[in-house]
Amino acid sequence: MTVSVEPQTFHYVLFEAAAIGDVAAIVLEQLAMTEHDVHIAVDETTPVSRVRVEMGDPIVVRAESGAFENARRPRQLSQQNTALNLGRMLLRVRDRTDGSFGEAPPDDTMTLAHVAAWDAYIVGRLERSGQTINRQRFLYNFRNRHGFTDTGDAAFEQLWSADRLTWNELASISAMALAARL
Repeated sequence: MTVSVEPQTFHYVLFEAAAIGDVAAIVLEQLAMTEHDVHIAVDETTPVSRVRVEMGDPIVVRAESGAFENARRPRQLSQQNTALNLGRMLLRVRDRTDGSFGEAPPDDTMTLAHVAAWDAYIVGRLERSGQTINRQRFLYNFRNRHGFTDTGDAAFEQLWSADRLTWNELASISAMALAARL
């Protein structure tokens, strides 16, 4: 496993490339993905928290600096947010490459409801891997996309607690929640 981070020296945010690399190594180990090389490219010129991933060798994670930032201490690195957002992207890669999410549409064409459902599934697994997670944040996002219903909450619980789903199963759970809000 090799982890590289760019830029090596940050000018707009008070990040250290080595600290980001250390977090990435821990996340790769937690997720049993140490056979992968990862390159992390951080755009430090924007406080937006967007993160994208490109599958390949190495896996490339493109993060805007807000994704790794401490919300209470602007421009400071948050190890928790860094681990969460790297973990989300790495589990997306694992889901897509293990065959279970072969039918999933490309990330840039996915509906917001499907993104929220996949995030619930991913972040539940991250929590079980040992990461500290704000569960309510993801429940609220799921509810905003699927409705504030008992059926929606049950769907969230099903996704959150699942260890092994296919894309079709995830999409079906999402559709069931969406149908209940009408």
